[in-house]
Amino acid sequence: MFTGIITDMGEVLDLAQEGDLRARIGTAYDMDSVDIGASIACDGVCLTVIAKGKTPKDWFDVQISAESVEKTNIGRNAWFTGRRLNLERALKVGDELGGHIVAGHVDGVAQIVSITDEGDSTRFWFRAPDALAKFIAPKGSVTLNGTSLTVNDVSGAEFGVNIIPHTKEVTTWGDARADDFVNLEIDTMARYVARLQEWNA
Repeated sequence: MFTGIITDMGEVLDLAQEGDLRARIGTAYDMDSVDIGASIACDGVCLTVIAKGKTPKDWFDVQISAESVEKTNIGRNAWFTGRRLNLERALKVGDELGGHIVAGHVDGVAQIVSITDEGDSTRFWFRAPDALAKFIAPKGSVTLNGTSLTVNDVSGAEFGVNIIPHTKEVTTWGDARADDFVNLEIDTMARYVARLQEWNA
């Protein structure tokens, strides 16, 4: 379980196809404090640490199943050596819930339609898969590349969010470009509300 509050920007150091895809990710986390088997959200994908080290800097390895590759932007060639990733360690009991409840289970891939500066902030417009668009509502929460964000506007399958300078500075949103594919996790509460409405219809 996560909150969508990014605590580090990691870097893809290596990718290797070994049955499943194996990735080595450099991090500012002190890996002495991270156990083998721990969960770390990498661009919103909950992945398990299978190896770790500190040479020349802290790093950890994850194994990514074919299912995860297919359902995420990893399958759209979004991960490559040198690519920066939003990282978040799993939530501990007693931690502050600064964003919203995030499972780290990516529902699909959205595409950036446009990026426009608005004052000091930046307005991003995304196109969601049609099957997921119904779960996205104005003032609701959404997780994009692991970041908890508030939806400002919705128009059909497209929706907009504002990203403030601080968020761009401490996440990979400063690297984002139009047409990029991003990992989308819809709000769990929105999913349950929609399901209840189906049952009551």
